[in-house]
Amino acid sequence: MLEHFPSTRLRRLRQHAFTRSMVAEHQLRAQDLIYPMFVIEGYNQREVIPSMPGIERVTIDLLIEEAKELVELGIPAIALFPVTPAELKSLCASEAFNPQGLAQKATRALKQAIPELAVITDVALDPFTVHGQDGIIDDNGYVLNDATVEILVKQALSHAEAGADIVAPSDMMDGRIGAIRQALESLGHHNTCIMAYSAKYASSYYGPFRDAVGSASNIKGGNKKNYQMDPANSDEAMREIALDIQEGADMVMVKPGMPYLDIVRRCKSEFKVPTFAYQVSGEYAMHKAAFANGWLKEDEVILESLLAFKRAGADGILTYFAKQAAQLLAKN
Repeated sequence: MLEHFPSTRLRRLRQHAFTRSMVAEHQLRAQDLIYPMFVIEGYNQREVIPSMPGIERVTIDLLIEEAKELVELGIPAIALFPVTPAELKSLCASEAFNPQGLAQKATRALKQAIPELAVITDVALDPFTVHGQDGIIDDNGYVLNDATVEILVKQALSHAEAGADIVAPSDMMDGRIGAIRQALESLGHHNTCIMAYSAKYASSYYGPFRDAVGSASNIKGGNKKNYQMDPANSDEAMREIALDIQEGADMVMVKPGMPYLDIVRRCKSEFKVPTFAYQVSGEYAMHKAAFANGWLKEDEVILESLLAFKRAGADGILTYFAKQAAQLLAKN
């Protein structure tokens, strides 16, 4: 269809707030947001995270109180990340599947206190290993795929048994989705969803998160390039996503977020499956630094950045701005 000026003046629909609202192609809602939360052992304790201003590590009692606020704001889910004490870390990451582990205890407490809140648990070994890698390593430091998958299956099962609604493998081992799905089915966890981190890149945007969970000092300058994806690749991400769907993933994740919106768009267009994206810690930290310096308008930029995920095709967004964004949306 050919359009010509002046019969077509696209600015007509931009003149008033009501027409802009009427023709808006995408909308951001509190229901689109998932809040990542860090939990520590103890009672009534908070720990600041210097590289993530405004985000704290909290004990289970405070986690529950904040989660209740999230539900009132309309946020449907949290993503839970435990901070493992150094003395419980090991080469074999056995604390990852401890039924009395921190993630498992927190999940049970949350589901008992707030059953309507969806609890998403992280299935990965980096918070539990002494070396900060996401798996079991050999003598050369190489992460062993199949040995790691065996531990991931145990971890996912322990989360499902604790009441997790969604287990989210974020490790990028080959074949782990199929192994976890088979194990869940065999033990009767038919309705436990798998959110697969299918396109997780070996990104430099994760630094503040590693500070938050206490793995930054363990990895000691190492990297995860032999199992996380090369930032140069897009077609490979589609292969990863296709494999995870075939193996039983209910939804897929792209991580990081804004620098990889092209991957979000391709995923949604090519597979038409529930697609999630993670506005990661480095993205959050950059925004917060710009806000603190007065370089960007905080409220407006938060909402604009999240709307970009919706426009790209994300059904949901993991973001450290979730609570603040939901408060802003409630005012509008």
